[in-house]
Amino acid sequence: MTLDDLRKKVLYQNTFDIWISACEEKNISWSEPENYKKFIDYLQNQNLSMKKFPLCVNESDLTLESAQEKANLAEILSESKDPNSATFTVRLNDSVIEIIRKFELLN
Repeated sequence: MTLDDLRKKVLYQNTFDIWISACEEKNISWSEPENYKKFIDYLQNQNLSMKKFPLCVNESDLTLESAQEKANLAEILSESKDPNSATFTVRLNDSVIEIIRKFELLN
């Protein structure tokens, strides 16, 4: 699902689903916890308005394999003490989507 499709669902979206959509747009894996943490750090450094959000993984519209992968990532992140492991809500608008699309993973 693209970020534009995600925005059509609801005005505020959680960073977990935003991360997955951003990775799918770039055709990169979203299942690495350290990369999610880098993404959250990037968003926070962009001074976006983000509110902490308790995540409950919704597996209803995912294939069995991707649902398990999503649940595994959520579990790993929930056990971390790193503040960048948290999930937040973000208002998806054009400027925020543009910021999200500028995120690049650097090795």
